[in-house]
Order: sequence, then structure tokens, then C-alpha cells
Amino acid sequence: MLKVALVQAPLVWENIVANANYFYSVLETVDADLVVLPEMFTTGFTMNPATNYETMDGAVLQKLQAIALQKNFAITGSLIIKENNQFYNRLVFIAPNNPVQHYDKRHLFSLVKEQDVFTAGKNRLLVEYKEWKICPLVCYDLRFPAFARNNVNYDLLLYVASWPEKRIYAWDSLLKARAIENMTYTIGVNRIGIDGYNANYVGHSQVVDYMGEYLVAPFNHEAVVYTTLHKEPKDKAIAKLGFLYDQDIFSLES
Repeated sequence: MLKVALVQAPLVWENIVANANYFYSVLETVDADLVVLPEMFTTGFTMNPATNYETMDGAVLQKLQAIALQKNFAITGSLIIKENNQFYNRLVFIAPNNPVQHYDKRHLFSLVKEQDVFTAGKNRLLVEYKEWKICPLVCYDLRFPAFARNNVNYDLLLYVASWPEKRIYAWDSLLKARAIENMTYTIGVNRIGIDGYNANYVGHSQVVDYMGEYLVAPFNHEAVVYTTLHKEPKDKAIAKLGFLYDQDIFSLES
């Protein structure tokens, strides 16, 4: 069993202190095994990393590690990280008493030239936490099913995002598709509000089960919403139906 909290929140544009304090306060109230925050939760989806970055040993990650330890839960979400003079849209997975694990967004959003200011990641991350195998990805990755293919027997696929209202139908459709084709629980956590580029976000954070049914239907307001996931029925469905055993074998080029 895994109890997950989805934090759907407005973000203050390019204001690390205000956003961090907001999430610190929210996290103090949460009772869960895993807490999922949106993409670039400290800044909003900005293409100005030089003035909006954190470091892996910076104040935000240190505070989140302390909260994770105090509350005995894991926290995940993405933020801008500077490392070796490069900027990354980096998802972090912070679990109590464990080193911080991370995944750098592989598919950078070319429509806004994210690739011009951020360095793309290359490898997927598979997190093992409380006997669950979790594959965490970031926003635009959702459009690329090959990268998310469940060829490693993960139990939970999750996406943190800044996905705008104008394309929210694609968000809803693709999350269901990823859940169905991979026969896995799939979580999407998006933000709400208006960003510095005047893009509007309506959330639609959600949880889809391994058959494509909603456990948490898309919602559009500021909230912490909980769901509890169980591995046994998912594993039984995979064994009974056998769909994953028939998938094509392929490899990805870097």
C-alpha cells in the first residue's frame, strides 16, 4: 500500500522564497507516504534559469530533506538546478534517510526553446521506495511513450508538470494512454494560476489506475488530494491479461 498526496498549487512567478515557504507550510500538514509537487515548483516554468536556480546542496533541498525526515515521507517535484555550470530542469526524489535521487528532464520543450537554456537528461530514473518501483518523469516527457515504456516492471508512473490550459485535453488523454499501455498506476500533478508569460494553468492533477479508470478525477482548484494505491490487484491484472508480455522489444538512442 502506498498513500500519495498530490499538491496542486498556484506558483509565484520566479520567487523561490515565496514558493518554497508555501510548500514548506503545506508539507507540514500532509500525512502520506509520498508527496508529489509540480514542475519547477520554486519558480514556475521560466526560461530564466540564471536568476532562478538552486543547487543540490542549497537551502531548499536541505529544508525538504529535513521535512521528509521529520514527517517520514518522500517528496518529489522538479526545480531548476545549476551543476557544473549547466542548468537542469531536475526532478528530485527525497526520501527519509536516503541520498537525494534525481532525474533530469530528457524531452525539453522546444516550443519555448527550453533546450536553449537547459541541458537535457539522458537516462530514466527508477526509484525503489517502500517496495514500490516508481518511474518519475517531467511534463513534456508525457508525449513520448517509448521513453515511458514499462519494460522494467515498475509499479507507478508519475509526471510533474506545468501543462497549460490550452492543451489540457492532451494532458488528460495522454495520462490515460500511458496508464493503459503500461498497465500501471499513473499520476499527473500540474499547477494552477497564470505565469509570467501569461499562460493559464487549470491543474487537472489526477490518478489513473492500470486499466485507465480514475482513482482521482481531474480537478482544477488549489488542494492537497490523497489516494491510496495497492500493488496486488495491479499485479493480478497484469498476470491475467498478459498485455505487457506481448510488447515489442526495442532500444532508445541517446
